[in-house]
Amino acid sequence: MTSLAFFLLIPGGYEWIIVILAIVLLFGGRKIPELMKGLGQGMKEFKKARTEASEDLSGKNTIDKSQKEGDAATSK
Repeated sequence: MTSLAFFLLIPGGYEWIIVILAIVLLFGGRKIPELMKGLGQGMKEFKKARTEASEDLSGKNTIDKSQKEGDAATSK
């Protein structure tokens, strides 16, 4: 029963046409490429931040203690 309710909530072909027409009417044909470009840039930044965060958590971006000690010894 729950899977039937789930499939009823997913828009089909006809519903997607209505959604696209509503978006075109609201934003106009010229503004949509700008909106999609901004959305793409936002997704790119999010993926980059997610990758950097996961690398930081796994320790790939951290400097070894031995490397820190070597840098400290050479700077004295």
